[in-house]
Amino acid sequence: MKEEILKFFRGVADDRPETLDKYSKDASIFEVRPKLVLYPLDSDDVVNLVEWVSKNKEKYPDLSITARCAGTDMSGGAIGESIVLDFTKYMNKLVSFSGDEITVEPGMLYRDFEEITLKRGLILPTYTASKSLNAMGGMFGNNAAGEKTLKYGKTEKFIVRTKVVFADGSERTVEAFPLAELASKDEIYKKIYSLIKANEEEIRLAKPDVHKNSAGYYLWNVMRDNVFDLNRLLVGSQGTLGIATEITFKLVPIEKYSKLVVIFMRDLEPLGRLVGEILESKPETLEAYDDKTLWLAVRFFREFLKKKTLVEAFKFFKVFLPEFLMVLRGGFPKLVVLAEFSGTSERETDDKCRAMTKNIANFKMKIHITKDRDEAEKFWSIRRESFNLLRKHIKGKRTAPFVDDIIVRPEFLSKFLPELNQILGKYKLVYTIAGHAGDGNFHVIPLMDFSRPDVPEIIHSLSEEVYDLVLRYHGSITAEHNDGLIRTPFLKKMFGERMIGIFRDVKSIFDPKNILNPGKKVPVPGGPGTKEYITSHIALEHPGNHGI
Repeated sequence: MKEEILKFFRGVADDRPETLDKYSKDASIFEVRPKLVLYPLDSDDVVNLVEWVSKNKEKYPDLSITARCAGTDMSGGAIGESIVLDFTKYMNKLVSFSGDEITVEPGMLYRDFEEITLKRGLILPTYTASKSLNAMGGMFGNNAAGEKTLKYGKTEKFIVRTKVVFADGSERTVEAFPLAELASKDEIYKKIYSLIKANEEEIRLAKPDVHKNSAGYYLWNVMRDNVFDLNRLLVGSQGTLGIATEITFKLVPIEKYSKLVVIFMRDLEPLGRLVGEILESKPETLEAYDDKTLWLAVRFFREFLKKKTLVEAFKFFKVFLPEFLMVLRGGFPKLVVLAEFSGTSERETDDKCRAMTKNIANFKMKIHITKDRDEAEKFWSIRRESFNLLRKHIKGKRTAPFVDDIIVRPEFLSKFLPELNQILGKYKLVYTIAGHAGDGNFHVIPLMDFSRPDVPEIIHSLSEEVYDLVLRYHGSITAEHNDGLIRTPFLKKMFGERMIGIFRDVKSIFDPKNILNPGKKVPVPGGPGTKEYITSHIALEHPGNHGI
């Protein structure tokens, strides 16, 4: 296979055992070994490869392509059994930057992307907690979201146009157009339109009633106000419908001034009402993390001092003193809530913070407005680094992201979180909970000893219980991290049999031979995307490419 591909492929092909080992893992719990890793030089390589795979699928029945960028996917979306196509080596360049629109190749790392945009006072506000590691193609493939999503929404709202290689090997420019122009478009557009119209009511009812969702194919987003936008279906599809070779993002201006209000909750009962009151003040960000996350930060404080100068380390230690005193007094809060406000001046920002604290004074909680960026960065560091602290420092166990991205409406949180803790408590797992309180989206990261024979059983039964709870509160099983291998088997629980059939139809319209990242979104009978596949592909050793 490799020799045949190298006749037309100008990039690099690698099937060395150490390379296949590396690419058999992403940031999920899985290990899936590919047969070949390819690094495309340009879009022509992608076009020629997809065309060759399509033509040779009968000759090599197991042939498929899994597009991959930085490998920070926590759902198992960036691993596959056949060809892994890595864009970060060559296809990582800036294509154009005009006004507030920027076009890049999918392999560009977000940290490089942000360095370019910040020079013009602009930002893509859907960056993730792993923004120092993830790449732009992954943000498109997973419909990324993060701490600023409360105000700005997910990546889907910032896609202007894309160049996408479809399963027949053709590269198309995809952008929104008036519905009246549908007759002049090719068959994929027409078939998707017909599928949506034929199942309009089913699709409308299937849309999760939450602020953000990454489960399934987003058919409910394709047509709005007589505009047809196929990018609203491609974004978040994890490379199962097409492979993006260029992505144009719309950026927003950076708010120059911002301040953080920190709220320490000793009782979760009023959380839903508290979030509702805070949201009325329109914060830019509303995040939260639990007492276990705060304890990790205090316990492994030295980790936060790495890469800091002596002066920076001293400043950081000073701002951490209140947390150390909390430990000594035994007064850890159940939840720390972070509300960030921004404005055009320092006074405007301060006024917003004070107005919000006045509005929630009746809750009688400890509230602190940060004095400067150093103090605010302390709280953000705790929020962003908890995953890494867990995986690095807890001996004999490793992080197990499998119920890591649940979401319910914020008004349900005061009932939902205690019930969630009750379920998790039955399994006697060490875990942290952190996430986006303003959206009702929380990331649950358990620690598990993967040498135990009952690990697959725990993963399956705990997932069933947690997702049943989420669906009782009309939520989604994934708000940001997507389906991948870990949640595809549970999509039927969330959407029902008929909607799963519609998802299969979507996959068939775009990819009739099932060559694009099979087993994600739509299961392969007896293969990827099934509960049996989860059991047989859990990585027994600690994955080396974790990086969220």
